[in-house]
Amino acid sequence: MWSSQNSATVQWRGAASLALISGYVDSYTLLKFGVFASFMSGNTTTGGSLAGQSKLAAAGHSLLPIPFFLLGIFVGTLVGQADQRRQLHRLLALVAALLAIGTVAAYWAWPGWLSIMILSTAMGILNTSITHVGGQTVSLGFVTGDLNSLAQHVALGIKGAPLPQAQGPRDTRWARATVLASIWTAFLGGAILGTALVSRLAAWTLLVPCAMLLASPLLGRAAQPPRD
Repeated sequence: MWSSQNSATVQWRGAASLALISGYVDSYTLLKFGVFASFMSGNTTTGGSLAGQSKLAAAGHSLLPIPFFLLGIFVGTLVGQADQRRQLHRLLALVAALLAIGTVAAYWAWPGWLSIMILSTAMGILNTSITHVGGQTVSLGFVTGDLNSLAQHVALGIKGAPLPQAQGPRDTRWARATVLASIWTAFLGGAILGTALVSRLAAWTLLVPCAMLLASPLLGRAAQPPRD
């Protein structure tokens, strides 16, 4: 387990950078295909609403990312269990490869449903890469849980409630709230960046997060965060 302050800081930076990538890809997928690559609650609500209006083809389109997001989590979990020491390296390399394929799909104008399958699988894998910062559980692609935990830490911090199983004197409710706020902010920044670059980079938009992953120091790290 990464329990030292230095290791938690590395996890924090890594989680924020990956949340930025997740927000970037999510906004790209929404703009290009009208669905989310990692926000399955949004796809579920949209799909259910369309089904309720008897728009079954549109509902199927909205629900399409869900099984492939689950496939990505399945693959990411198996990869992590098979080689826990190099888990992060393998997961991020796999996500980068899928984003590269997504770029090819955009350049050659592959069917949109195929791109949705590729990108949703990539985001499912990404969400298994870093699941904790120190003792705090985090989500990289569906930040509702992060916001829920953030609000709870703030409320309990105001009350002065102790943090169970704190990992050192600097591990406080306020510190954890800061971590969660930064991950949400990074996701938001990624969504803004992805939206801004779609019109400028067109088919090459996904090369940006792909390059970020390949250049990330996380790709070469052997130590792994704890898993659920």
